[in-house]
Amino acid sequence: MSGQTNGKVPLEQLFRALADPTRLRIINLVAEQEVCVCYFTEVIAAPQPKISRHLAYLRRAGIVGARREGKWMHYRLLIPREAHAGSILESALEALRQDKDMQRDRARLQRACCGPKSLVQVLGAPLPARIGSLTS
Repeated sequence: MSGQTNGKVPLEQLFRALADPTRLRIINLVAEQEVCVCYFTEVIAAPQPKISRHLAYLRRAGIVGARREGKWMHYRLLIPREAHAGSILESALEALRQDKDMQRDRARLQRACCGPKSLVQVLGAPLPARIGSLTS
């Protein structure tokens, strides 16, 4: 599924990270897979600087990790090792899975990467990768 953070995630910082609708949408999209930044702008329909600002916030909070592959940045969810923080994030993820708007975002992600005129075809963007299929 997802990785784990190495450091402790303060609860206050976790709650602040979860308190923004755009950040929740990003967390929803990386809950099961690693996603290239270009897909966020397509699915969320927000400008790239706004997406980057929220991704940076989530990285500072310790719940999203990133790696570079050539010109592409890939993001993945990191579950805090600390039991309370991890439990809170897992509960939030379960609520996001049940939310109709979040389900629509996941469907848009699927179309953006795999449908006609997909970002893969148009930009040469990499496909989102299942967390378990990543190599270090």
